[in-house]
Amino acid sequence: MKKNSLKAGLVLLTLSIIISACKKTEENPITGTTPTTPTVPTTPAADATLKSASAAYFPVVGMAFTYNFAQMADVMAIVKREVNTITFGNELKEESVVRGSSGVYDYTTADAFYNLAAANGLQVTGHTLVWHSQQNAAYLNGLLNPLTVTPSTTNLANNGTFEAGPDATTGDVFTGWQDLNHTNGTFSAATGTAAYAGSRALQANVTSAAQSYNLQMLMRTPIPVTKGNTYNVSFWVKGSAAATTQYEIRSSDASVVYQSAAVTTGWTQINYSYTATGTTMQVAFDLGANVGTYYIDNVGVFATTTTATTTLTAAQKSVIIDSAMKKYIVNTIKHYSGKIKTWDVVNEPFTDNGRLRTPQSYTIPAANVNNQFLYAQYIGSNAYDQNNYVLKAFQYAKATDPAITTFINDYNLESSRSKVDSMKALVTFINKSGALIDGVGTQMHITLATTQANIDYAFTTLASTGLKVRISELDVALNPTKTASYVADAAALSSQAAMYKYVVQSYIKNVPAAQRYGITIWGVTDTDSWLNTPTAPDYPLLFDKTYTKKPAYTGFLQGLQ
Repeated sequence: MKKNSLKAGLVLLTLSIIISACKKTEENPITGTTPTTPTVPTTPAADATLKSASAAYFPVVGMAFTYNFAQMADVMAIVKREVNTITFGNELKEESVVRGSSGVYDYTTADAFYNLAAANGLQVTGHTLVWHSQQNAAYLNGLLNPLTVTPSTTNLANNGTFEAGPDATTGDVFTGWQDLNHTNGTFSAATGTAAYAGSRALQANVTSAAQSYNLQMLMRTPIPVTKGNTYNVSFWVKGSAAATTQYEIRSSDASVVYQSAAVTTGWTQINYSYTATGTTMQVAFDLGANVGTYYIDNVGVFATTTTATTTLTAAQKSVIIDSAMKKYIVNTIKHYSGKIKTWDVVNEPFTDNGRLRTPQSYTIPAANVNNQFLYAQYIGSNAYDQNNYVLKAFQYAKATDPAITTFINDYNLESSRSKVDSMKALVTFINKSGALIDGVGTQMHITLATTQANIDYAFTTLASTGLKVRISELDVALNPTKTASYVADAAALSSQAAMYKYVVQSYIKNVPAAQRYGITIWGVTDTDSWLNTPTAPDYPLLFDKTYTKKPAYTGFLQGLQ
C-alpha cells in the first residue's frame, strides 16, 4: 500500500472516511460528489451471500473499511450478511496508534472498532505492523536526532533492572528494593516478555483503590550524591489500563519530591531532572492509587551536571530503529492477544521492479516526508541477509505469539512478474530461518486491462511457495485514466463482472485448496472506495451507492461455480 483514501459520499449523510489501499499516494477529500451507476440486471440467488457461496472453496471472505464508516447501519448490514472477516482500513497502522513527537501509544479507536466487529460476530485481520507509509515519521526521525548525553554512563541505581532477587538476607523480591507497604496489593517479578528489557521487571497488582503510599516499593540503600548537582531519574512503566501513578525522590535532608507518571498500556519512559538537596537520595514507587497491574523496569539514576552533544553512529541508529519497530510489533500483537489471530506483519517491501524498498530504489515524495519512513534504510538494506528488517519483523511477531497467522503483503504482483518472483525468493529465504511467514497476500488492485496470463502467473508462483495465499485488497477499477466525466456503462460493468469472475476462478484453479486463505474486497460500496474521487469517479466494488448488488457481485459468485 502506498497511502490511499477510502471515502464515503452518501446522499443522506456526508462523511469523509479515509482508508489506505495499496496503490495510491495521496488523499483527495470527498466533496459530496457520488458516481451514478447505470442499472444493469443481476440475477444472484435470493439467498446468496459471499460467505455462504465461498465456504466450500476458502474459509475467509472479507471487506475492508474504516471505523466511522462501520458505524453506518446500511454498511454493517451488508458486511454482516456477506462476510465473516473485516480488515481495518487505517486504525492499526502506526500513524493511527503512535501519536505525537513522543510516540505515545493510543489504541482507543482500534479498540472501539474491534469491539464493534466482535459484537457483530466478525473476525479481524490485523493490518498492518510494518509499512513504510502512514507512519509517524516525525517521531521515528526524532529518535535519530543528535543526543545530549552525560560524560558518565554509570547507573547509580542498584539493581534498577530488577534482574537480581529474591534476596536471601532480607527476603526482598528484588535485591536492593524494599517492599515498604502492601496493604492493597502485592509486588512480584514479571518475567519473560512482560519485562521491558532483560528477563524480569517489577510487577505491582493493585486489588483495590487507596492512597498511593498503600502499595510502596523503596530503594533499600540510599545513593550517595553531591549536593547541588543534578541527576536524571528515569524508568520505564506500563499498565493494564491508562492511569496516573506516583513516584518519590527522598533526600537525606528529609525533603521529598513527589512526581506523577502517566501510565499507558504500552511502555513509556519517564524522566525527571533532580537537583540534590542532601548527600544521599532514594527513589520510591507509590502505586496503590488505582486498581490494575503496573510494570516498572530499567530504573536509572545518572549524574547530569555536565552534558555534551553527540551524533549517533550508523550502528546506534540501527539499534534505535530496530527497537522502535520491535516495540510496535510486540505491543500491538500483545494488545490484541487472543483477539486478532491473523496479521499483515510486513506490507509492501518491494518496488515494482522487485527490489527491496530502500533509499536506493525508492525516494520518499516531498509530500510524504511526515508519514513515510524506510526501515530498510537502517535495518538491513539487503533482502537476503540475517539483518534484513523483513526477517526481523517476522521473528519478533512469531516470538511474541507463535500461534498467530502471519502474512507478507504487496501490490502489483499480478502485473509485475519480477515483483512476484522476488516475493517468492524473499519468503523462501526468510522461512529458512524457521516457519516465520505463514502466507502471502496479493492485494490485486486491478483494472480491465490486467491480463489473465499475469493473474495466473501470480497465483501459480505464490502457490509454489507452499504457503497460504490470500487476495487481500481486491477491487477492479473502471476509470484508471482518471477521466473527470467518466460514467460506467452497462458494457463496462459487464466486463468488470467478468474480471471478478476470472480472478475467483483463477484463484481456485491455481491455488490448492489447502493453501487458499480467502479473499478480501477493499471496500463495501463504490462511493466509499479509495478509487472514487470528485475529480475522477470510479465504480470498483460489488455494491453501488444505493447498497445494491452490481453485476460484479454476480461475477464473483459465478467464479465459484
